[in-house]
Amino acid sequence: MVSQAHTVAFLGVEARPVEVQCAVTPGMPAFSIVGLPDKAVSEARDRIRAALAAMTIALPSKKITINLAPADLPKEGAHFDLPIALGLLAALDILPRDAVDGAVALGELALDGRLMPVQGALPAAMTAAEDGRSLLCPAASGAEAAWVAACTVIGARSLLELVQHLTGQAPIAASEPGTVDAGDLSRDIAEVRGQERAKRALEIAAAGRHHLLFVGPPGSGKSMLAARLPGILPPLSPAEALETSMIHSIAGLIDAGGISRQRPFREPHHTASQAAIIGGGRRAGPGEISLAHNGVLFLDELPEFPRQVLETLRQPIETGEVMVARANAHVRYPCRFLLAAAANPCRCGHLCDPERACSRAPNCGEEYMARLSGPLMDRFDLRIEVPPVSMFDLERPPEGDSSAVVAARVADARDRQTARFADHPGCRTNADASGTLLDEIAEPDTEGKALLLRAADRLGLSARGYHRVLRVARTIADLDGEDTLRRAHVAEALSFRIVGARED
Repeated sequence: MVSQAHTVAFLGVEARPVEVQCAVTPGMPAFSIVGLPDKAVSEARDRIRAALAAMTIALPSKKITINLAPADLPKEGAHFDLPIALGLLAALDILPRDAVDGAVALGELALDGRLMPVQGALPAAMTAAEDGRSLLCPAASGAEAAWVAACTVIGARSLLELVQHLTGQAPIAASEPGTVDAGDLSRDIAEVRGQERAKRALEIAAAGRHHLLFVGPPGSGKSMLAARLPGILPPLSPAEALETSMIHSIAGLIDAGGISRQRPFREPHHTASQAAIIGGGRRAGPGEISLAHNGVLFLDELPEFPRQVLETLRQPIETGEVMVARANAHVRYPCRFLLAAAANPCRCGHLCDPERACSRAPNCGEEYMARLSGPLMDRFDLRIEVPPVSMFDLERPPEGDSSAVVAARVADARDRQTARFADHPGCRTNADASGTLLDEIAEPDTEGKALLLRAADRLGLSARGYHRVLRVARTIADLDGEDTLRRAHVAEALSFRIVGARED
């Protein structure tokens, strides 16, 4: 007899349905798994044999064949343990076949029959809901999967508990969603002394999702400013929280089933590899740019990153998605992030201080910043020089608006953009607008247009730089609560592109 169970195979953030077919037939005793299994899937037979022995269930002296269909889809991961075990128990008439066939299962088996938590419970629940099935998973993964309200999630601590549930001996209550984490909002922008211009740039970047670059000597507060970005960004919408959580679920970053409404803030070290930043590895997993989806990617010491890594950021910045291509997989991940970066003006960091700069100035600074290509620099909407903080500013009590006040202004600007792009699903912020849509929403008045044309010629703005100035000006107008793009808005937007001079 052939029984069926159901599970999923992960391809990026997508969970592909997989049918587990189990046949127990006469012949030489054997236990084989076919259908492009990887090493972890092939080893499932030993874990299943030990788990069933712990339940005093002995496998028959027959030929057991497990087929994972479709057979041409690679199967990776230990989460195939549970569906294979359930399919086998159904084939042995220990479990009712309709109960096993009506659910999607995933989970790793310990040798004593315990169910170990696995990655990807959230996208698996999405697939189960689309197929009209329930989800069977480890109890530790149930709170995460239960966020999909359309799917009934049964979380069990062991295979024995699940068998008792499916046979009606001891039903298990459906899992409840985990807690909503508000995130750490203790870092207040008011704690930053001085740097009013940099704070203004931070507010503009948060309001329109504009990429920004801080350039300044060590200790001027660049990293401190960037760390305050999450506190002024609006919380994730339900749709955005689901998108982000799907990626984090695949990466195993959801803790105890809790989903955060705070936007992710990722800060990889400058020694990170290309696969770590972009995504890849043997399983073509998500990289830092995808883990920062709908949030912030902060690259400190930007010129210290390998040039090859930095250049691979150019296309994802423009498209909002990345294709990770490997010999056995082509996986697409979303990566719509706000790029914040910080750099010293030169290797020693004191180019602008005549008393501390090295003897190679200014060539030291030119060579150091030349590590950043022109096309990459062109993608930064806001470039801000962050000067050293004076002792006078350090001794003064904190002043300026708190993160809560700034966040309220940012939220108002985001609300205006949400209403503006209601009929344009591909756009959420001003940074996403392009083409005729950008022409419609960011047409300056006569004086603003004349200023922009003169500045474009003087600064040598590329077409991309020209449009990025318009987007920033539109965001500044939104922060001011104005529909018309005025000369003052264009002037302020242009002032943030002076660092780096011409963009030839």
